[in-house]
Amino acid sequence: MQGYVLTRYGHPGVLDLREVPRPAAGPGEVLVRVRAAGLNPIDYKTRDGGLRVITRLRLPLVAGSELAGEVEAVGPGVTRFAVGDRVFARVDKQRLGAFAEHAAVHQDLVAAMPASLGFVEAASLPLAGLTALQALRDELRVTPGDRVFVSGGAGGVGTLAIQVARWLGAEVTTTASVRGAELVRSLGAQQVVDYRTERFADVLHDYDGAFDLTGGQDLTDAFTILRPGRTVVSVAGLPDATTARVDLGAGPLKTALLWAASTAIRRRARRAGVRYRYLFMHPSGADLAVLAGLVDDGHLRPVLDRTFPFADIPRAFAYLEQGRAKGKVVVELPA
Repeated sequence: MQGYVLTRYGHPGVLDLREVPRPAAGPGEVLVRVRAAGLNPIDYKTRDGGLRVITRLRLPLVAGSELAGEVEAVGPGVTRFAVGDRVFARVDKQRLGAFAEHAAVHQDLVAAMPASLGFVEAASLPLAGLTALQALRDELRVTPGDRVFVSGGAGGVGTLAIQVARWLGAEVTTTASVRGAELVRSLGAQQVVDYRTERFADVLHDYDGAFDLTGGQDLTDAFTILRPGRTVVSVAGLPDATTARVDLGAGPLKTALLWAASTAIRRRARRAGVRYRYLFMHPSGADLAVLAGLVDDGHLRPVLDRTFPFADIPRAFAYLEQGRAKGKVVVELPA
C-alpha cells in the first residue's frame, strides 16, 4: 500500500510517499480502509521534531493522526465492530499511521461514524473534537450558565470548542478576524472580539474558564479575565508536570523537566489567582461516540476549510501551515 512515511525529523520533505507493507489487524484491532484523513498542527510539529520532548517515536513510521474509513478486517477479540462498518478514529499517539491506504487501530480508539456525515467530514472530527470535549467537559468542567472564553474560535479546534461549550450550556466569547466573525457567530459564539483591532483583556472580565488555542500574549491575557480560582486550559502554551503525569504517563525525570520548563507561565497564573493546565488530549473511542451523537442530534457540525487529494498532502500541509484555515483541512483517498 502507499503511505506517507516520516523518515526523520526536519523540513516538509522528510515526509515521503512510498510503498509500505499493509498492516494486519492484531488482537483487539480493526484494519481500516482509510477513505479520508485530517491534517492538524500536531502533525507538522511532530514532523519538525518539535514534540520530541513530549513523545518519542520510533522512526521510520507512517504519519497521520486521524482518519475515517471502512473496517476491512477484524483481529482476534474484536467485539465492537464488523467488516463493512464505517468508522473514525484518533489513532494511537505512538504508532500514528493515518496517512496511508490502510491502518490498524485498536477497537478502544474507534467509534462508528456519525450516520449523517461522509468520510471527509468525519475525518475532520477526531483530534480537534476530542481536544475540545476533554478540555471543556473534563478540565474546565463547564456547567450551564458559565461564561467561557475561547481564543482563535475560527480554527479547527475552535469551531468545535464553541459548539461543545454551547452544548454544555455556556455563554461563549471568542476572538476572530472580521472574516471569521460570521462563522463563529453561526456556531454559537455570543460575543466576538476582533483580535486585529482590540485586545480581549481590555474588554472581558469575570469569566468562569478559558480555552487557549493561540498561545503567546493571548495565553498571558487569558489569566487576567478569569474569576479567582478558575482555570485556563491551553493547547498552545508549554506542557507542565500535570501534562507529564496525567496525559503522557511520564516518569519522574520528564515530569521534572516539564515542571521546570513551565515555571514562568505557572508563576503568571498564580499571580493572577488562577490555575494553568496544558492539555495533551487522549484518544478515546467512547468520547468519539459522544461526538458522533452530538453530530447526529444536531448539536455539532464539522467545519471544513479545504479538501485535497491524498497525493497532494505536501500541498495541503503548506496551506495548513499558513495559519489561515477556517476549520479543518482534510485529504481524501480514492474509493
